[in-house]
Amino acid sequence: MPTPSQAAPTGSKLAALTLGAIGVVYGDIGTSPLYAFKEVFIHGHIPVTAENILGILSMMFWTLVLIVAVKYVGLILRADNNGEGGLVAMLALASVAVKDRPVLRRRLLVLGIFGTAIFFGDGVITPSISVLSAVEGLEVATPALQPYVVPVTLVVLTLLFAAQRHGTGQMGKWFGPITVGWFATLAVLGLSHLVGNPTVLLAMNPLYALIFIAQHPGIAFVSLGAIVLCVTGAEALYADMGHFGRRPIRLAWFGLAMPALVLNYFGQGAMLLAHPENVNNPFYEMAPKWALYPLVAMATCATVIASQALISAAFSVTKQVIQLGYLPRLRWTHTSVRETGQIYVPFVNWTLYACIFAAVLAFGSSSALASAYGIAVTIDMLITTTMTFFVIRYAWHYPWTLCVAVTGFFFVIDALFFAANAIKVFDGGWFPLLIGAVMFMLMMTWKQGRHLLGERLREESIDLKSFLEAVFVSPPVRVAGSAVFLNAETGSTPNALMHNLKHNRVLHDTNLFVSVRHHEVPWIGFDKRIEVEPLGHDCWQVVLHFGFKNDPDVPEALKLLRGRGVQLDDMETSYFLSREIVIPSMTKGLGAWRAKLFAGMHRNAAAAADFLNLPANRVVELGSKIQL
Repeated sequence: MPTPSQAAPTGSKLAALTLGAIGVVYGDIGTSPLYAFKEVFIHGHIPVTAENILGILSMMFWTLVLIVAVKYVGLILRADNNGEGGLVAMLALASVAVKDRPVLRRRLLVLGIFGTAIFFGDGVITPSISVLSAVEGLEVATPALQPYVVPVTLVVLTLLFAAQRHGTGQMGKWFGPITVGWFATLAVLGLSHLVGNPTVLLAMNPLYALIFIAQHPGIAFVSLGAIVLCVTGAEALYADMGHFGRRPIRLAWFGLAMPALVLNYFGQGAMLLAHPENVNNPFYEMAPKWALYPLVAMATCATVIASQALISAAFSVTKQVIQLGYLPRLRWTHTSVRETGQIYVPFVNWTLYACIFAAVLAFGSSSALASAYGIAVTIDMLITTTMTFFVIRYAWHYPWTLCVAVTGFFFVIDALFFAANAIKVFDGGWFPLLIGAVMFMLMMTWKQGRHLLGERLREESIDLKSFLEAVFVSPPVRVAGSAVFLNAETGSTPNALMHNLKHNRVLHDTNLFVSVRHHEVPWIGFDKRIEVEPLGHDCWQVVLHFGFKNDPDVPEALKLLRGRGVQLDDMETSYFLSREIVIPSMTKGLGAWRAKLFAGMHRNAAAAADFLNLPANRVVELGSKIQL
């Protein structure tokens, strides 16, 4: 069964969380009306007739209902991993559920990591198409401004990424109110045209979608590649559950986001019924001329917020993937003293910026980018549905037929959207796929390289207990203070210890051999943080446990040893690290070029001392060469 959630928020706390959810969770899907409806007609070359408008509106409405309201808000939000959501959390749930099936578990892990890699491709396209589509409103105001659309877009994006190092704490408090204003604007724009032609509301009847599909099966299939644009922010519902909780997310969807989106889409349809010539940009054509410039400004703010939410998610996902062991350590900084989840990862920030800058220059318009958009989203939707089956079947133990029926229904829908987007691969869909493929290759190379490196270290290692017994037959000189030896393999002798004895010929009064373990759960509490085993002669073997959302702070965790017979004085404690220098060679299971790639990634990984939050002035690092 689903894990029980924490006490549901009420009153002012619920209102605050709901407002925050509107700003962060629904920023992406809230900007879809800028481009989704027009791309259905432009991408599919569909004639703008009353029959086609009602058919497309019906398909979009039921896509919002089935994909967002039923699948994500109704089903997926129930699959929380200790209150956390997102593809990484779902991956952890599924892998734990099938832990007694090792082959299936490995395949699910690879599938989940592939979905995470594809997420980065989506992370490049979303800010590009969102900000471009907002700034393109200048073209509607006056065609003379068309040459300035791309430069203005690049300036906005540059300012956005340059501001990331300051964090979102100060700006974030405005995200909710601004996005509420944006959704209110969407609703007002839609209503202003609906009152003149309310017949478009008939499209809420699914028969209009079914008739359109039956009469134009080919066109309907192709149109799915653009219709999916109206749900491109759906994955954020699940990913941000840990920040807001399921109830605020559901309230925000049914109370504001969905009604505003439906009103706007149907308003665009009503406007096109009266003015089919406005199909190139129906969103901005709904607004009166005097409101165009303010609307462009508001749309730009909304797309910046949508982009910010995705950039922050990229930082968070990167941290989680690193702690699961699929990427090398990267330097990050916390941008909030209160919110541990708010981090800034410089390498990810500027790599995303470079890719987005290239995408805007290469594609040049939201319509061109629309061809690249969708395929990454639909792949992740498919993977989430697949993972959901294993969670509800093997973790919640629902009947097999019910699991197949529920997830099978959504799998067919997701597969149709994916197939419709797959035909756009050569029109631009290759771009996010290329980014995802590169990320997947890097992730798997790092994971496999670390596995092979661990095997090589185990082959060459000496049993720690046996080594200490030999050492204390003729004990070395003991010096005051404590030594903490960081050790990747529990039970083996750290290279740093052997080098220290070889060169310094001394041993500290207190010696801890510490291994850090990252687990496939979001959080591990302090009550389960530490395991201690005495080895005699004032030596202890310590294992520290962290979830993929915990910050691995070793000194803070070692404070839990107080009361267990181990006393550590911060000013008298030194931390010894073994740093392996990887020498690439022909390696079975990795290949020469991937061995060189792994060696380069290993060499350029951020310092373990920073990653583990060790005090810089008390770290001793000793290196050794390992041939891989």
